[in-house]
Amino acid sequence: MTKQHVHFVAIAGTGMGSLAGLLRSRGFVVTGSDENVYPPMSTSLERWGIPISIGFRAENVLAPRPDLVVIGNAVRPSNPEARAVLESGIPYRSFPDALREMAIEGRHCVMVAGTHGKTTTTSLVAWLLLATGRDPSLLVGGIAANFDGSFRSGSGEHFVVEGDEYDTAFFDKTPKFLHYAARTVLLTSVEFDHADIYRDLDHVKQAFRALVASLPRDGTLVAATAHEGVRDVIEKAPCRVVAYRAGASEGPGFAGEAVEVTAEGTRLRLRRDGGEIGEAWLPMHGRHNVENAVGALATVASLGVPLDDAIRALAGFRGVKRRQEVRGEVRGVTVVDDFAHHPTAVRETVAGLRQRYAGRRLVSVFEPRTNTSRRRVFQQEYARAFDGSDRVVVSRVADSPIYSATGEVTERFSSDELVEDLRRRGLDAVALDDPDAIVDDLAASSRAGDVVLVMSNGAFGNLWEKLLTRLSARPEVSRE
Repeated sequence: MTKQHVHFVAIAGTGMGSLAGLLRSRGFVVTGSDENVYPPMSTSLERWGIPISIGFRAENVLAPRPDLVVIGNAVRPSNPEARAVLESGIPYRSFPDALREMAIEGRHCVMVAGTHGKTTTTSLVAWLLLATGRDPSLLVGGIAANFDGSFRSGSGEHFVVEGDEYDTAFFDKTPKFLHYAARTVLLTSVEFDHADIYRDLDHVKQAFRALVASLPRDGTLVAATAHEGVRDVIEKAPCRVVAYRAGASEGPGFAGEAVEVTAEGTRLRLRRDGGEIGEAWLPMHGRHNVENAVGALATVASLGVPLDDAIRALAGFRGVKRRQEVRGEVRGVTVVDDFAHHPTAVRETVAGLRQRYAGRRLVSVFEPRTNTSRRRVFQQEYARAFDGSDRVVVSRVADSPIYSATGEVTERFSSDELVEDLRRRGLDAVALDDPDAIVDDLAASSRAGDVVLVMSNGAFGNLWEKLLTRLSARPEVSRE
């Protein structure tokens, strides 16, 4: 029997690439095309044996003709491959519909949704299920160290997936997370983001309310109820709601309080419905990761995993690439890579690194790259997000078009204004034009003992790699 051929248009997105890898592992013939392909997805696709065409051309979907084309949400109707698919009658699906139909159906879908923390928490839930003998399947928008990748095909009843609120495709403007038929949802946070498709916070909340309303009556909603946005959208949940939070709490649901922080991780005291259930070791840092871990424990407990087993398994979690990932240490300078871009994520990441590297100089490097961060909507919030840094280096925003489905973008984010605001807050800050200029600055100014935190949701010109190379070439890095 001929193996089914599936072609992915815009394959290098984290979700698209992960589904491509999952189908390849199940015996499908998989091909793809994209532009701006960079690690870690580029190297992962190569390792999985999936050929990629660089650039979009009609012939990529016409010769040979695939059985199905999956079209990513970054693809516009003018894309030559999308046009060829529509004109030729080749069957096509959006990414979330293809994922549900080809991988999730028949399983208990456990979905992690929210503005922040989805990738780490999805990986945590899947790891706790695997380590306690449940053999789950997984698809996550990042490279999870415990799975050496972004997907897993297991024989157990659970499929754990990261659920994104972004729209589905140019031919389907509903949020992706409505397509998975989830029975269990872990909701981490609800804040304004994706300004290219959402008008304001109320518009974002409409999407999350639709998600909550879609849950079956016998489903479960695990919700971070300390967040106002979460409380607002779960009021009419049709199913059981399990609350969780970080910090000391006597209230209902799950809570976890950090009682000791070391360079290796965080020791937690856990509570359930106000009563202590024991301590746990979390090999991560920051209040946000404490909350993620508590949410993951609450989720697997709702699925029937004994808490003692899940707590023991927590210590074995190895994290996700580009989430507080140490890329290297050269001559006493530690370089850390993180995906943070929303001001809340920046604030929590800086605070987590401040805990992890107490007493060391922390240099935060930030690229405002996303559609939302290049607008002015978070100008003032960013000014407060870097507290805890000793020095801040901001990349100047490129003066290029900003896609918007919500109206013309008239007010843009200013890196120079952010630097002025940071200086008024007493921080040493500078704005520089591009990654090479930033590497020049850091290579000259870094000293032994520094921690350089690089934050971007893109490749950022391979800044961390270039910096480590430059530091290696120096005979000595000064200590002050």
